[in-house]
Amino acid sequence: MRLILVGPPGAGKGTQAVHLAAHYSIPHISTGDIFRANLKEGTPLGVEAKGYMDKGELVPDSVTNAMVKDRLNHSDTTNGFLLDGFPRNVAQAEVLKGILEEKKTPIDAALELAIENSEIIKRLSSRRTCKECGKAFPGALDKCDSCGGELYQRDDDKEEVISRRLEVYTEQTAPIISFYRTAGLLITIPAVGDVAEITAGAIRALSQKLS
Repeated sequence: MRLILVGPPGAGKGTQAVHLAAHYSIPHISTGDIFRANLKEGTPLGVEAKGYMDKGELVPDSVTNAMVKDRLNHSDTTNGFLLDGFPRNVAQAEVLKGILEEKKTPIDAALELAIENSEIIKRLSSRRTCKECGKAFPGALDKCDSCGGELYQRDDDKEEVISRRLEVYTEQTAPIISFYRTAGLLITIPAVGDVAEITAGAIRALSQKLS
């Protein structure tokens, strides 16, 4: 199974990625993890990315694309993978298509987690994060249930920032949905409700699409 997960911030992509990757026994590949690994290991790509980050600049697509290509060449992707956070725009989607055409391993499906903006704002603006371990919690708890650390509201979980993040998603990332719909690869499921129910719905939809 070669799967791309798409959807707005707050749709639960990270959570669903973990469950779906475990179900299909494929690696969960997130751009955040790729960046952290390259920076930690001081790879040539990591050094290049750090140069941009140290100047407060966005890391260009060319560097991100190269990191993803390198990761997809690892042996654990032989039987598939789940991409979370990439591609973020149509240009990256075209690059990914080219990378996989070279390997003769095309994408099986792009799974869209669909959710209303009002629900996202409600969900994220109520979220609190542990200062110690970084675990996030829905609702207003007093302390982290894992380490007892103090909880706080991240700046990017404030309502005005969430609204801006959704605008950026609509401008840059939402066109990917049209890209994969046109390619006949898009599967859309509702991302509201119990985590296990959403996972089960995704697996059913993928089975129907690929049967």
